[in-house]
Amino acid sequence: MIMPRLYGERIMLREYKKEDLEHMRKWVNDPEVVNNLSDLFLFPHPHRVTESFLDTMLEGNAEVKGFVIADKETEAYIGQIDLIKTDWKNRVGTLGIVIGAKENRGKGIGEEAIRLLQDFAFNRLNLNKLELTLRDYNVQGYKCYQKCGFVEEGRIMQNFYVDGIYTDTIHMGVLKSEYEKSK
Repeated sequence: MIMPRLYGERIMLREYKKEDLEHMRKWVNDPEVVNNLSDLFLFPHPHRVTESFLDTMLEGNAEVKGFVIADKETEAYIGQIDLIKTDWKNRVGTLGIVIGAKENRGKGIGEEAIRLLQDFAFNRLNLNKLELTLRDYNVQGYKCYQKCGFVEEGRIMQNFYVDGIYTDTIHMGVLKSEYEKSK
């Protein structure tokens, strides 16, 4: 299945490609990146696990549907933004995003990618809500999500253990109606 490409000012959201594997491998075992992700990354990811995920995305058989965040001009891999779960009956999508290389963080790329995905999710997929979870120590991510209209809907106290500390999990969401107002 070929997904449409979505174009922003500096980036595009494009389909996954085989050559993305080498870029994905650079971050899947980087604690600085994966400490902000789910426990799926608690143990080291062997090459074959990353390759298997990519194969599933290439075949279009995954429950996860999404895009590679890429440079608009060169199509070079920057990261990924996915709907990791979609509840079609209730029109709710769960967003996941990762910017792999440190040099690409803090430049507004995540915000641009989220805004492109919001437009796609709300205006092409007709979703009513996007939601996500993050850890309370991910301050940069929290600020980015707020800029994109997400609001904190709840907090699960000290349910995530990392580096000897129990941390909170924050649930955030944005409704299509709120997104429309913020455009």
